[in-house]
Amino acid sequence: MVGCGVSVIIPAHKAHDTIARAVASLAAQRWTDWEAVIVSDDGTDYRPTLASTGLAESRLVFTDTGRVGAGAPAARNAGLRAATKPLIAPLDADDRFDPDRLALLAPLAADHGAAADNVAVVRDRDGSPLSTLFPPGDGTAELDAETFLATSVPMFFVVRRDRAPRWEEDVNFCDDVVFNVQVLDRLGRLPLVRWPLYEYRQREGSITFSSDSGDRAERCYRHVLARLAGDGLGIADESLRRRFAAAIEAKRALNAAYEAAHKAGRCANFQEFMALQENALAG
Repeated sequence: MVGCGVSVIIPAHKAHDTIARAVASLAAQRWTDWEAVIVSDDGTDYRPTLASTGLAESRLVFTDTGRVGAGAPAARNAGLRAATKPLIAPLDADDRFDPDRLALLAPLAADHGAAADNVAVVRDRDGSPLSTLFPPGDGTAELDAETFLATSVPMFFVVRRDRAPRWEEDVNFCDDVVFNVQVLDRLGRLPLVRWPLYEYRQREGSITFSSDSGDRAERCYRHVLARLAGDGLGIADESLRRRFAAAIEAKRALNAAYEAAHKAGRCANFQEFMALQENALAG
């Protein structure tokens, strides 16, 4: 088994109000062999912000994209270049890890090349739980491409650095989806911890709350389809490329339905729309 140290890559763009919470969730980890690679993408220094909350230690690594607004994929790639641990784990600056996350996922990722977990969707303004990606449970399952492609909540794999692709910097909205499919293309399947250990925060002012989020998603989906028809996004499995394209078309249809619901005032963001869909099916 390779080493289990984890480089947690945190892109930071106008994140001074939230990043301390994200980094504090690392400081609370039972698994102590980690470093936080904080990548400034707004030309500001995050050291004073974190130090003012008592978060100043040698496990915090600071770098930047050298630009302003280069985007999350470029920031993650800058973090990947600065990472020194054998495993990498993305963390958005407004999200947080459960204290057990790295202790459960790092050994699995070291053994299998990558590992995933369930995701808790939480409303940021009051901490209210909204949903989980999968029904919570104990133990582990297997995540394959078919199961992943049916999801509509971001997932953030812990991946061995020697099996990790670079993030596609021209895919600026659904780059996490492309990255995860590329990992699954390399590994086939990976262990999935059934309990939600990643807290995905729905925050007003974030991209998913923006008035143009549906348009941004549609542009991204069209671009991904063009890349799949061209260079295949580096995905070796032809069957997986076809299934990915079909999944993107399904996401486009869902996004169109979301746009209609959003314009009609029935939901504020995509995850709220999905909750309405699930409630309608349950009813």
